[in-house]
Amino acid sequence: MLKPEHLRTLTEVIQRGSFAAAANRLGYTASAVSQQMAILERKTGVRLFHRSARRVLPTSAAEVMARHAAIVLADMDRLIAAVERTHRNTKQEIRLGVFPSFGLNVLPGLLREMEPEDRAEFKVSVAEPSQLIPGLGVGGELDAAIVYQVGNSGLSWPSSVQRRWIAEDPFRVVLPRAWPSLAPYDVEQFVDLPWIMHHPASSDASVLDGVLNRWNLHPRVVAHSDDFSATLAMVGASLGAALVPELALRGRPEDVVVVDAPWLNVSRSIFALYLPDRETARLRLLFDALTATCA
Repeated sequence: MLKPEHLRTLTEVIQRGSFAAAANRLGYTASAVSQQMAILERKTGVRLFHRSARRVLPTSAAEVMARHAAIVLADMDRLIAAVERTHRNTKQEIRLGVFPSFGLNVLPGLLREMEPEDRAEFKVSVAEPSQLIPGLGVGGELDAAIVYQVGNSGLSWPSSVQRRWIAEDPFRVVLPRAWPSLAPYDVEQFVDLPWIMHHPASSDASVLDGVLNRWNLHPRVVAHSDDFSATLAMVGASLGAALVPELALRGRPEDVVVVDAPWLNVSRSIFALYLPDRETARLRLLFDALTATCA
C-alpha cells in the first residue's frame, strides 16, 4: 500500500525540481527524500526518476503520478477534516502562533473567508518567533507557529518539531514619496541616504547589514525599529529609507514608495513549525491556505 507521506514528498519533488529543494520545504534531509522515492518506485514497480551524478530528472510516469497524488491527498485531507469535525471526542480548537506582520497582513484575510463556526475554533497568539517557539515544547500552549528566519542565524527549535515551508518574503527598499526620484535606483544612489534599521542586537540586523556592506553601503542610521508599521510611518514622514519585507507592505501608507533595487537580493523564509503528534488534516489544510494566501 502506498503511504500518503511518500505521495506528499513526490508532489514536492516534482513541484520544487529537486530532492534537496523538497527536503528543505518538508523539513527532511535530501537522503530521506531519496529513500522515500526509492520505496515508492519499489511499491509501484515504475521508474520515477533518472538519476545521475549531477542531477535527478523525473520521468513522465512521476509527473502523472504527482498530478493524481495531489488530488488524492487533497481529498484525503478534506475527508479526515470532516471526520474530525463531526467526532464529538475530537479536539476542535487549533492553537496557532503567528509573528506580528503575518498576523496583521495575512491571517485576517484567511479568517474572514472562514465560516463562523470554523473561525470560532481558532485561538491565536501574536508574538515574535523567539517568543512563540517555547510554546511548542512539551505541555506547550501551541499546536503550530508561523515564524520567519532571515538567513540561517538567530532562530532554533527543538529537534522534535517539524517544519513546513510557507513562503519566501523578499525585502524591498522603501523611500519617502516626498523625496526626489532616485530612479534607476543604482546602489551608488543610496550611499548618502539616512536609514531606519533594525536594532543592532537582532539577528535580522546582522544579515541586512551584511547585505548592505557587500555593496559598500554603510548606513547613516537615524532610527532603529523592529516594528514595520512604525518603520513605514517614519519613512512616510521623510525620516529615512528602510528595508521592509513584502508581506509587511500590504496596505502600506500612500506616502511611501517601494522601489525595485536589482542589487538587493535578500528575503526572509516563512515556515510553519508544529509537533508531529498534533498534526491533523485540518492543520495541513490551514498550511495550504496560508501558503496560497501568501502567494
